[in-house]
Amino acid sequence: MRLTLLTTLVAFSAIACGSEKKPATAQAEAATPATPSPAPATNAAAAAEPAGSVVEVKMTGDGTTKAAFEPATLTIKAGTTVRFINVSGGPHNIAFFADSIPKGGAVALKKGMANAMSDLTGPFLTQPNEKYDISFAGAPAGTYKGYCMPHVAFNMKITIKVQ
Repeated sequence: MRLTLLTTLVAFSAIACGSEKKPATAQAEAATPATPSPAPATNAAAAAEPAGSVVEVKMTGDGTTKAAFEPATLTIKAGTTVRFINVSGGPHNIAFFADSIPKGGAVALKKGMANAMSDLTGPFLTQPNEKYDISFAGAPAGTYKGYCMPHVAFNMKITIKVQ
């Protein structure tokens, strides 16, 4: 329980300290009109989309005592991308219990988790509708159990079964 409390406090402290102030020169530059840049190419958005099927998992909470992955259990095929979406009650993230994934699963998850905070731990999603994709490409069949670090005390857990 102490570890959970400590982890939650560290997580909230990291988020609270993450705000950044612009130096005076950056504020002055922001005030001057800039030359309009060309619109981004439509292929850039398409390139960001994962190949293969995508399954969405909503991350919800009431900001006090309730937090959940919806659905909390899902079955996917290897190669599927699971998209975690912060709907309410964030910050949220996804982390996997290292001792609850099949042999070889950690290697596949590390490859499929871009911008991970640490091994098997995704970044915090602090904004509504912010998304985080995990590719299960090359993931061995089995059960992958995960949790949300800030809300593990509220039993915010998920089970992903890979076929």
